[in-house]
Amino acid sequence: MSLPRNMFKAALSEGRTQLGYWCSIDDSAATEMAAGCGYDWLLIDCEHTAMDPRSVLSHLQAVAPYPTQAVVRPSSLDAAEIKKLLDLGAQSLIVPYVRDAQEAREAAEAVDYAPGGIRGVAGLTRASRFGRVQGYAGRAREEICLIVQIETVSALDDLEAILAVPGVDGAFVGPADLAASMGYPGEPDRPEVRTAALEAIRRIRAAGKPAGFLTLDEGGMAEAVAAGCNFPAVAVDAALLRQGAEATLARWRAKVG
Repeated sequence: MSLPRNMFKAALSEGRTQLGYWCSIDDSAATEMAAGCGYDWLLIDCEHTAMDPRSVLSHLQAVAPYPTQAVVRPSSLDAAEIKKLLDLGAQSLIVPYVRDAQEAREAAEAVDYAPGGIRGVAGLTRASRFGRVQGYAGRAREEICLIVQIETVSALDDLEAILAVPGVDGAFVGPADLAASMGYPGEPDRPEVRTAALEAIRRIRAAGKPAGFLTLDEGGMAEAVAAGCNFPAVAVDAALLRQGAEATLARWRAKVG
């Protein structure tokens, strides 16, 4: 059995823009619905949700029949959690809150087997098709995409060194935590924050790496894409649900009083 190809990683390496959808609702049926919508990638988020590796498995299984690619965000830079997610079949990870080149190296080691890394070896995992992928341990890293999340002032200060770490395949700029790190918590659309985020995107692309970004402000996302963002997350499931629910209620309030 062949090692599954990571089409998300391949598309980014070829310079093709990949449109993403954020899955924060821990319901695999909701994720399966999204998987059929035509987005290039879906982010399964463990950092700011109740999801854990067990629930991630059901989301990965829900996405598997569709051409969209699953990307998983672990709750933190935790080698043990990352190992579990990889063994469950995640091939693309966005590791949050990577603050400097040392932490980027730790993330790169977490997704690779020895001698290049510290990922523990197991034979009968979903990632290896339960042992059916011949030579999985020697080839797995070829199809794993490691994205580090840039969301602190220290990460901006060390950005080029972070991007130069072997094994880092791209970077994702997180405006909410970046705003807090800059002294403006809750103000990701503040001009100073947006300027810093756009400059970070330009620096990432100048280093030859793909750049991601998340904002629900369409004008802000258009600026990010113009700056070079080529895997933007353009929708969040919970936001769409809230917006739709509120808009429907407003229409009916206007009709019936």
